[in-house]
Amino acid sequence: MRYSSHRFSFLAVASAIAFSFSTLRATRLNPDVYGPLGQQLFEAANLPDFFNWMVNIRRKIHEYPELGFEEFKTSELIRAELDKLGVDYIWPVAKTGVVATIGSGEQPFFALRADMDALPIQELVEWEHQSKIAGKMHACGHDAHVAMLLGAAKLLQARRHELKGTVKLIFQPGEEGFAGAYHMLKHSALDNIKAAFAVHVDPSDPVGFVASRPGPLLAGGGRFRATIKGTGGHAAAPHLSKDPIVAASMAVVAMQQIVSRETDPLESRVVTVGQIHGGVAPNVIPESVTIKGTYRSLSLEGLDDTKARIKQVIETQAAVHQCQAELEETSLRYPVTINDEGMYEHVKTVAEIVLGKPKVGLMKAAMGSEDFSFFGQKMPATMFMIGTRNKTHTVPENLHSPYFVIDEEVLKVGVVFHAIVAISYLDTYDDVVVKNHDEL
Repeated sequence: MRYSSHRFSFLAVASAIAFSFSTLRATRLNPDVYGPLGQQLFEAANLPDFFNWMVNIRRKIHEYPELGFEEFKTSELIRAELDKLGVDYIWPVAKTGVVATIGSGEQPFFALRADMDALPIQELVEWEHQSKIAGKMHACGHDAHVAMLLGAAKLLQARRHELKGTVKLIFQPGEEGFAGAYHMLKHSALDNIKAAFAVHVDPSDPVGFVASRPGPLLAGGGRFRATIKGTGGHAAAPHLSKDPIVAASMAVVAMQQIVSRETDPLESRVVTVGQIHGGVAPNVIPESVTIKGTYRSLSLEGLDDTKARIKQVIETQAAVHQCQAELEETSLRYPVTINDEGMYEHVKTVAEIVLGKPKVGLMKAAMGSEDFSFFGQKMPATMFMIGTRNKTHTVPENLHSPYFVIDEEVLKVGVVFHAIVAISYLDTYDDVVVKNHDEL
């Protein structure tokens, strides 16, 4: 979409005004108030009963991982814990999701979000609480996210009469490629939320450290499937066939040029083909080949352009080899995750007060994708990474690794981070400060 110069000027001015108010808002976060509050919350999270309760929740979820929109046991566990805490909730939201409510029931509404789903990965970490479900694993830390948010529910419920508004705790299904956030946001339980916050575990940073950045944080991404159809035949007589394997191979190679030769080197894009399926025997040319992949960019324009070029390259390479190609997007495309600058400044200031400035980092934008981006399209939202590594993890495993582990001490940091961000937001809320994106 193109904006006129007047429209662009209006948006720039509106953005600057909103950011200036948001900066003013951050300065209203009194360290003499939120420093002691952070200490009180940490004291609660450090109590053996409290910490062991969170650890047990995380381990139960870890032992029984469930894929997107199949999180029935996880959702049941969450609801059982909320019942014990006396926290009201709505369920089901987007099949397995849960939306809990703590506070006055009045505006402002502030959202904390945790994703629930696991990955189709066989866990290779040998420990007492290894996944008991073959081929499924919490290799992205969503089990920890849920435990942190339930911990935050416990802290917030104990202070529910002091909250100057309402906290919505969103336990979301289907982040891993299923766009669960998009589907949850269709429900009325998520209407009129003024702002949202989420964390994601990060094995590259030590426990006690958090990091993020204003503006684009994570890439938007789409997934595609292309079926290249030719004419099968005997491998000894290739001239009588139209070989889809050759066409697919050339298409995969040619797609690499989209990034390496067509994209500004200072602009981040990714095109990756992760699956190729074709053929049943070494001496048979198959009728068709299927390739599947992903494309990513830190801008909407980059996503659109890359998608168009993938289609053009595959169809052209198929035609060159006298084959036909059919392309489809296999899942809802994730937008770029963009941290609202005002919300980022607010959370960053809170983190510096509670954790100390040296433990709050400015991270680089990354090419992973997150469906929390859908929240950012509806309301001011921000996501922070939270470190899970300790000194015994000499070579920290990346997210989505079958060897992925976390230091469970991160649960203490995460529960306090969630709770104090919500409390401080409600304390300092002002209708002038946070503007609904739809109004601009």
